[in-house]
Amino acid sequence: MSRRSIVIVGAGHAGVQAAASLREEGSDDAIVLLSAEPDLPYQRPPLSKAFLKGQMDRAGLPLRAEQFYRDKAIDLRLGVAATRIDLAARRVELASGPAEPFDHLILATGARPRPFVVPGAELEGVLGLRNIADAATIRERLGAGRRVVVIGAGFIGLEIAATALTLGGEVTIVEIARPLGRAVSPPTSDFFLDAHVVFGARFRLGVGVAAIEGAAGAVSAVALSDGERVPADLVIVGVGVLADDRLARAAGLACGDGILVDDRLVASDPAVSAIGDCAQFPQDSVGKLLRLESVQNATDQARAVARRLTGKPEAYAALPWFWSDQGDLKLQIAGLSHGVDRWVVRGEPKQRAFAVFGFRGDKLAAVETINRGAEHMAARRIIGGGLPINPLEAADPAFDLRKLALSAKA
Repeated sequence: MSRRSIVIVGAGHAGVQAAASLREEGSDDAIVLLSAEPDLPYQRPPLSKAFLKGQMDRAGLPLRAEQFYRDKAIDLRLGVAATRIDLAARRVELASGPAEPFDHLILATGARPRPFVVPGAELEGVLGLRNIADAATIRERLGAGRRVVVIGAGFIGLEIAATALTLGGEVTIVEIARPLGRAVSPPTSDFFLDAHVVFGARFRLGVGVAAIEGAAGAVSAVALSDGERVPADLVIVGVGVLADDRLARAAGLACGDGILVDDRLVASDPAVSAIGDCAQFPQDSVGKLLRLESVQNATDQARAVARRLTGKPEAYAALPWFWSDQGDLKLQIAGLSHGVDRWVVRGEPKQRAFAVFGFRGDKLAAVETINRGAEHMAARRIIGGGLPINPLEAADPAFDLRKLALSAKA
C-alpha cells in the first residue's frame, strides 16, 4: 500500500486518539492533525470539575505531551482552523496557509453549544463551557458569596453547580423539565435533585428564562418565565449541544443529527470518516441511528477507524458507557436507556450508593450506578456479553453480579 496523506480535522479526544491509533496499528501514512485551538490538545471532562476547583492546572490537562506528536511523526497544527472541504479536489482549505490535500479525511469536529437566544444573553458574565478558555474564565469568577445561576440541569450544568457550591457560591439551577431528564432514569433523576438540594442548590423547575438583565453591560439578574427575578453575578448556560457538522454539510456530505456514517464509520463519501460527538451512526442495540457525546465513544470510534485504515475493518459495536462526578457522587452509566420499559433499584438511595437497572422487555439494556464502581464494571460485562439476568435478580442485593459478570467470555 502506498503512503497516504490522512488529514484529521479536530484535536479533541477523538482526533488525537485517531492519530495515535494509526501509529499503534502500524500506519506509516503522513498524518496531519488540525486544531482550531491554540492549546495543546487537552482533556475535556476535568474542565467542569477538577480544573474549576483549582485541583488541576493547565499543565495537567494535555492528552499527550508535545514530544509525543514529534516522536510519532504526527503533524499537529495548533490554531489552524479548517474552513472548507473540497471533496472533488480532495483537499481541506484552511483559515491561513495553503490548502491541505488528503487521501483520507477524518472529521472529529465535536459538538457546539446549542444557541441560547434570549434578551441579554450577550451580557458580560453570561458564559458557557466549550473550551479551556471558557473554563479559565469561569474559574476566575467562582468563589465564596458569588451568586451563580445555572441554566440547564444536564451533566455539565450540575457538575458546574456542584463545583460552585463547593467553592462557597450561592447557586440557583433553572430547568424546564427535570434534572438529567434526557439521560437517566426517574429514580436517578430524583436522587440528584435531592442531592443538589442537600449540597445547597436552589432549583427552579418547570420554568424557562425570559431575559437576562444587566447593569453597565454586566449581568445582574435572570428573569424567569413565571415573573421571578433571580439576582446573579454569573450565569452559566448549559442547554445542550449540537453536532458541529457545518463543514460536512457545506461540502455536501449526508448529515442528520450529525454526519451520517455507516457501521464502519464511513461517511457518504468513502474518502471521509466521521467519529465522536459529530457522527451519527447505526446502533444495533436500539435499532436506530444515534449520536453519542462521550469520551468512550470518541476514543473507541477513533480506534475502529484506525484499524479499518490499516486493513483491519470491523463494524463498530462498542458498548457505550458514561460518567459524571458531582460533589462526592460518581454516576456511571453502562448501556443505553432508549426503549427501556422497566427500571428496578438495587440498594438504598438514602445510603448514597445504589444502582438502577433498566430492562428493554426481558433484556438488560442499561445500568446506572452511584458510588458503586464495582457494580458498574460488572454491568458493562453483563450487558456487553448479553448475559441473562431478570429484574428480580437485579434488585436483589444478595444476587452475585460479579459472579455473573465473570462468566462472560473475555
